[in-house]
Amino acid sequence: MTTEHQAGAPSSTGAPSSTGAPSSTVAAARILERCDVLATHTSRSDGLIERVYLSPEHTAVNTLTAGWMTEAGLDTWQDAAGNQCARREGVTAGLPALLLGSHLDTVPAAGRYDGILGVLVAIAVAERIGASGTELPFALEVVAFGDEEGTRFGTTLLGSRALDGTWQPEWLKLRDAQGVSLAEAFTAFGLDPAALDTAARRPAELLGYLEVHIEQAPVLFDSHRALGIVTSIAGAVRRQITIEGHAGHAGTPWHARRDALAGASEAILAIETVARSTGLIATVGHLQVFPDAVNVIPGRVEFSLDLRGEHDAQRDAGWARITAALGTACERRGLTFTTVQTHTAAAAHCSPRLRAAMAAGIRCTAQGADAPELLSMAGHDAMAVAAITEIGMLFVRCTNGVSHHPDEAVTEADVAAAIDALEGAVLALAAEYVQHA
Repeated sequence: MTTEHQAGAPSSTGAPSSTGAPSSTVAAARILERCDVLATHTSRSDGLIERVYLSPEHTAVNTLTAGWMTEAGLDTWQDAAGNQCARREGVTAGLPALLLGSHLDTVPAAGRYDGILGVLVAIAVAERIGASGTELPFALEVVAFGDEEGTRFGTTLLGSRALDGTWQPEWLKLRDAQGVSLAEAFTAFGLDPAALDTAARRPAELLGYLEVHIEQAPVLFDSHRALGIVTSIAGAVRRQITIEGHAGHAGTPWHARRDALAGASEAILAIETVARSTGLIATVGHLQVFPDAVNVIPGRVEFSLDLRGEHDAQRDAGWARITAALGTACERRGLTFTTVQTHTAAAAHCSPRLRAAMAAGIRCTAQGADAPELLSMAGHDAMAVAAITEIGMLFVRCTNGVSHHPDEAVTEADVAAAIDALEGAVLALAAEYVQHA
């Protein structure tokens, strides 16, 4: 059994040569071509990308991805939640697996690399390891999650929540903008909602989860680094906030007004002030005004709040301060407010063991050993998978740190470095596993 990487002369990208394995440069060029192919599978007619869970486009990209997995020498299947999966056995069949992956769904008007790049890098690494003749002391699996963004049904991480066994039955009642329920979408996709439990994995089946993803802030880009190691993923809470006042004629004098929009404006600025002062990230991305007429004082305003922090306790303490600020503003203006929590995700910390493996992998690249460590304020499938196994994440430089936008851009050299680093991390874990067996 071969457990150590047998390095020959490194390529210009720092990739060790492996007999029969495509170079990381060749693999990177192919990944970028495949990203372009997947980008053509969109529900939009304006040239922009939108690909949502359990849609015809989801079917198309699962089929393509399954074909690429098969070409890479992997055994493939689609699980009961619509995640596309693949496996290469270790030195013996039935061993626990190291899981690699990301997601294939997108936000509206998306770029072509968020999530998708991580899936394709994982396939490339599995192919290179297989082609090199390396026999791992564990199985290697790849997963392409069907829903991370939550674009269609409003609840994120549906694919990875099915895998980690935390799927909630009430989610099947969720409806999309066309009124189609999640249960109905499952049936139309050819899946049985009653079989969802079979998608869940047991902790004993997995040794860890590694995810490659483009960065989502210009940290690597500004520091001229190709790769970075994620330390943790911020915990997020989303709330719907409603401020109630009294609608009235635009001619109403100042002293008699109970303007819900003026109160909401003050509240939103207070949210920003609290978040900045406590090291949190807060976003108000959706706002509705009622009755929404040019000559009527707004009587009710509804707006969203997405609040994120590295630690859940820090985030929750910030929310307490925001609540106090909302109360003060509303009391002064004669308004009331209510809040409803619509989403929560606990912060997920990457394990020291997998972070060390990522660092070892990066030493296999031209970047060397000085990859920065950074916090991810964006959510990822790794957050859900953390419920059942250790997680590790690698960020890849993205031009200007742009994500969730058509301007997402990566370089072939950086993708090649990511392939080398992820392969190196897998091999480092294999060597560690044998050493401690």
